[in-house]
Amino acid sequence: MSLYPLKFDPILKERLWGGTKLKQVLGKEITSDITGESWELSGVAGDVSIVANGKLKGCSLQELITKYPEEVLGKSVLERFGSEFPVLIKFIDAKQDLSIQLHPNDKLAKKRHNSFGKTEMWYVMDADKDAELIVGFNKTVTKDEYAKSIEENSLLALLNYEKVQEGDTFFINTGKIHAIGSGVLLAEIQQTSDVTYRVFDFNRKDKDGNYRELHTELALDAIDYEKKDDFKVSYNQNKDEVNSMVACPYFTTNYLDLTQPMELNVADRNSFTIYICVAGNASIANDFGQIDLQKGQTILIPAVSKTIHINTTKAKLLEVTI
Repeated sequence: MSLYPLKFDPILKERLWGGTKLKQVLGKEITSDITGESWELSGVAGDVSIVANGKLKGCSLQELITKYPEEVLGKSVLERFGSEFPVLIKFIDAKQDLSIQLHPNDKLAKKRHNSFGKTEMWYVMDADKDAELIVGFNKTVTKDEYAKSIEENSLLALLNYEKVQEGDTFFINTGKIHAIGSGVLLAEIQQTSDVTYRVFDFNRKDKDGNYRELHTELALDAIDYEKKDDFKVSYNQNKDEVNSMVACPYFTTNYLDLTQPMELNVADRNSFTIYICVAGNASIANDFGQIDLQKGQTILIPAVSKTIHINTTKAKLLEVTI
């Protein structure tokens, strides 16, 4: 099979805190005023991405992996993660603050949920004036201090707030308490996992008048209570180069700010490659075909590819591999 660059139908999710920026800024075909997420590339059961272009249109990502496992994923990825697609790519629009939450590590997630943990990173694509993220604590706390703050409804006083603008990037390792603040639109790259421990939701009620479930007890043994300044990603933004952003066991992400065509030899990469367009547009080709990519779109280059050609005069891309 000639595995050309693959684009997938977005999986749109209404959320209590969602808005309309996915349509206004990224051109998604949303139909509500509370669309919070666009799942761009997903192997999560029940939400598996469907190919939107070419001869494979209508095939699911999982069907492709089942038929062409090594060609799609790459041998080393297949050996490490099996036939489950190991990352989940999303765009998130927070019109309101998201709940304060954290994610368990692999060991705890496997024990409790038979799932991977959830390490993730955020790239801010758009932010209202004074928009913020919550990332970690503003001081090291004990488990008892944290538990008391939950009981007394005073958790917010313990949290670290970060004002953000376009281009800011954050790495959220497991155990780190966090929340996306109102007015932020971002791209999220994460392990394939939907395990989230929600610990505070601003006492909001859903559309049916109910409080959303909190995971107070589950979170106690999953939280990293130490104050750490390890979350803000400093990265070069050199034009027409591959700039390293994040390298962790679960994904590697690079930043490309291109003003001219680029050719990449990926014969030895032994992994699929994902491109997320965060500004501008480009035409991207592998050995078997090409596709146009514009801001707010994501494509998958199968691992069987030997070369990648990016034709553009102005594009900013996030490149994700394993």
